[in-house]
Amino acid sequence: MNASPHPPRPSAAGFATLEELLALSPWYPQLEAAVQARVRAEMREVRVAAGAALSRRGEFPNHWFGVISGLLKWSMTTSEGQSITFGGLSPGSWFGEGTLLRSAPRAADAIALQPSRVALMPRDTFDWLCASNLDFNHFLLQQINERMHWFMESWAADRVLDADGQVLRALAGMFHPWLYPHGHPHVQISQEEVAALAGVSRPRCNRALKHLEEAGLLKLEYGGLTVANLEALRRAALS
Repeated sequence: MNASPHPPRPSAAGFATLEELLALSPWYPQLEAAVQARVRAEMREVRVAAGAALSRRGEFPNHWFGVISGLLKWSMTTSEGQSITFGGLSPGSWFGEGTLLRSAPRAADAIALQPSRVALMPRDTFDWLCASNLDFNHFLLQQINERMHWFMESWAADRVLDADGQVLRALAGMFHPWLYPHGHPHVQISQEEVAALAGVSRPRCNRALKHLEEAGLLKLEYGGLTVANLEALRRAALS
């Protein structure tokens, strides 16, 4: 193993470099030095403009993704034109392993809500790690399990929560302790972007955010918000 004793901490905007993202990713420090070197040499970074797609539903997967900075949403549009948002993808999150393991076309779009920088691991590198590294497979198993349970809870919540609850759950999802372990208390996000993640109208989202602020869970600020009590936010999202 080759873990740094004092890895860098991300800012509210995310990681400064791909190297910083890797250093704080649960799976990368567990790799032997030679394996780390190969993985880093075969990865690259792309920039995605706000509103642009990193990947589209129906595309065959060629990469595993890690968010360096910015914010993306994971969503799809039905044949009837209804948009369904599965959640946000914030700095520190890794995603796309399901379609790589299934060798199936992607089932959803990954759209940048903000200018974003994303790390790309080629499919061949991903397959090599899966075939040769037990720690990497343990990470993927845990990640898939956590995501499955989050989606199951979201499926149930969609049927019982009002707009306030949908906004609350969308925000709590950005701080999931496993899927998004480096969530910073301050989130650089507009109310329009929160509405897009929650799947509600902007006016309804604004009212919900004010209710959450009045409850002492967060503080609205220019260009973003700060979570005042993360544990209370998570508990409220599950209640």
